[in-house]
Amino acid sequence: MRLADPLDAVPSVIPTVGSKELVALLPTMLGLRGAGTVIVPEVAYPTYEVGAVLAGLGVRRTETPPDDAAGVVLVWLNSPGNPHGRVLSGEQLRGWVAWGRAHGVPVVADECYITLGWDVTPRSVLHPTVAGEDHTGLLAVHSLSKQSTAAGYRAGLLSGDPALVRQVWEVRRHLGLLVPTPVQAAMAAGLADDAHVDEQRERYRTRRDRLATAVRAAGARIDHSEAGLYLWVTRDEDCWTTIDWLAGLGIVAAPGSFYGPAGGRHVRLALTATDERIAAAVDRLAG
Repeated sequence: MRLADPLDAVPSVIPTVGSKELVALLPTMLGLRGAGTVIVPEVAYPTYEVGAVLAGLGVRRTETPPDDAAGVVLVWLNSPGNPHGRVLSGEQLRGWVAWGRAHGVPVVADECYITLGWDVTPRSVLHPTVAGEDHTGLLAVHSLSKQSTAAGYRAGLLSGDPALVRQVWEVRRHLGLLVPTPVQAAMAAGLADDAHVDEQRERYRTRRDRLATAVRAAGARIDHSEAGLYLWVTRDEDCWTTIDWLAGLGIVAAPGSFYGPAGGRHVRLALTATDERIAAAVDRLAG
């Protein structure tokens, strides 16, 4: 008996070597090299732009679907967002889905922080209330790095439109970008266990509450930050001035300008330090 063609068995979900590799290579793997523009958020994870540049594409920063779709070949959404923790509403997500489908442009949502909603509950672009009855033209990127603190495993997932997922899978297997079986087993175990996700989430929540209180008491403001692993902090000054202030207290932050010109008056404080280091930062802000 002839075995079924393995290509016929490609699912709508595939494992990836972490999410950063996928973000950087996705335009290339979708065959978008050489001409066109990739839309990214105004304040965004730098690897979206890196992936566009690697594929010879331009970058356009916008928070709303543009009136002119000429030349646009891919849209990146990031909700909850890195660095600012902003969460797109269902209405905003549906707007992008409708725009992408109307213009034949794939819409890809980086949802690596989706389990870490604090003030709101983030929703996937693949949710039926957003995508409708199918996932045509849509992809979602997920990772165990944040929810399971498993960054070293390089364990990510791509899901959505089966035609787009298959295209990516066919390229990946020829590039040798296959996730080792032990890592896939660890991913399956992690995804089947909600208890450790809830435990880690509460650890982040405690750090967030303590650090946010100290930041505000020190006279700074926190914008967005309703989800994710970061506080988007400003003192209404150039981000490098805020970086100097924090450095004087022995606190390291990321300047907002790293994430685009629109971030030039903010800094990103992470909740990924140990409890002891978060406690030390709280004490220094109070000092």
